[in-house]
Amino acid sequence: MSAKKTLSAEQRRALLATPAGWLASGFGSGLAPVAQGTFGSLAALLPWLWLRELSLPIYVVILLAGFALGVWACTAAGRALGVDDHRSLVWDEFIGQWIALLPLLVLPAPWCWIVVGFALFRLFDVWKPWPIRWLDRRVKGGFGVMIDDVIAGVFAALVLALAIFLLR
Repeated sequence: MSAKKTLSAEQRRALLATPAGWLASGFGSGLAPVAQGTFGSLAALLPWLWLRELSLPIYVVILLAGFALGVWACTAAGRALGVDDHRSLVWDEFIGQWIALLPLLVLPAPWCWIVVGFALFRLFDVWKPWPIRWLDRRVKGGFGVMIDDVIAGVFAALVLALAIFLLR
């Protein structure tokens, strides 16, 4: 298996030994044996249920702070693991998923749209259309871990908003 896909016992201990590792691993959700990004995105839905009750300006401040914390945490965790963008680092999925669901804060829609937003984010995160794939390949470190999922979240949010608007 690739170094980006598996964790040795030593790497797991190093990851979970620091607050940066806990955050970068999505509070442990990135330690799933398979589909770490999907598990991270699913775990992101739990805090989102609370975040959606906030005002839009506060939500955006939390997104920005979460992005900055993610850059720091993913940089530190990547160094601890010795792998720049390991699959277990899923804080980027949290931020990307929260961006993808942003339209649900301003466009009233039934709960099933949460599932649509989740699916759209996963689609863009896995598919990686331009510029997501370009960023994923060229931008490294914690910023590189985070930025491609931010753009995937923006793409998903735009499609989600358009779908809700057109289907109302």
